[in-house]
Amino acid sequence: MNLFGIFSQIEKADAEAGDKLDFARRKMLKTATVAAAATPAFFVGMVNKAFAAEGCAGDAVAILKYALTLEYLERDFYRAAQFKAGLLPAGTRAYVVQIAKHEAQHVDLLEGVLGLKKNELQPKYNTGTLNAALADYDTFLTYAQALEDTGVRAYKGQAACLLEEGSATAKVALPVALRIHSVEARHAAAVRHMRGLRVWASSGENGMEADPKVYAHEDMGQQGGADLEGYFNLPENKMKLYTPEMAKRTVYESFDEPLTKDEVLAIAGPFFASMM
Repeated sequence: MNLFGIFSQIEKADAEAGDKLDFARRKMLKTATVAAAATPAFFVGMVNKAFAAEGCAGDAVAILKYALTLEYLERDFYRAAQFKAGLLPAGTRAYVVQIAKHEAQHVDLLEGVLGLKKNELQPKYNTGTLNAALADYDTFLTYAQALEDTGVRAYKGQAACLLEEGSATAKVALPVALRIHSVEARHAAAVRHMRGLRVWASSGENGMEADPKVYAHEDMGQQGGADLEGYFNLPENKMKLYTPEMAKRTVYESFDEPLTKDEVLAIAGPFFASMM
C-alpha cells in the first residue's frame, strides 16, 4: 500500500490535509496498537476521522457553546414575536409562547451543563435581519420554520461529532443534545401546522420562500448504501402504482440529513451582528 502516494494525492485536493491527517493519526494512536496502526484499515479510519471532523463545531465544549448560541437566537426570536404588537393572530399566540418557553429551557440547560452564568454568552443580533423576519405573520412563520428545521439538522450534525469524540464531556453532552433535538423537531412540526403544511419536511411542499439551503441534501435517494427510490421500482412494488415523484417524496420524508456548522451559519449567520 503506497501511503506516501495516497497522501500526496489527498494533499493535492486539500491543502490542509496534512494537518488534518496528523491530528487524526495522533488521536487514533492513543487507542491503537502498533500492529494495528500499520494496517490499511487503520489508514482508512484515520482519513475518515480527519475529514469527518470538518463538519464539527470543535470539541464537546465548543459544540455545546455553538448549540447555545442557536438556542439564544431561537429563544429571543420567539420572544420578540411574542411581544410585537399585532403580529400574532388570535389562536396562534399560545403556540409561540410555549415554543419560547421551551427555547428558554434549552438555554438554561446548556448554560448549566457549561457552568455559565445566565446569558453569559448572549450574542448580539443584526436588528435589520431580525426586524425583517418579524415584518408580518407569514414572514415570521417562514423564518420560524427555517430556524426550527435548521436546528433539527444542526443537532444531528453535531451528535455524530460528540459520539466520535467519546470524551467524558462528550458523553455528558450527547444525551443533552439528543433531548433538545427531538423537541426542536416537534417545534418544526408545530410551525408547519401553523402554516397549513405537512408537519414533516416534504419534497416540493416546504412552503419555503426564504432559503433553499435549509433543505440541502434532503433529496438523497440512498441511505446506508441502499437505493431506496429503486425499491419502489421492484416488480413486487410496481402494482402499488408509485410514480417516480411519489417514490422520491416518500424517501425524502422518511429521513433527515445533518448540516455542518458552516452550512448552519450560512442560514442563521445573518441574524448575528458578528459570525459565531
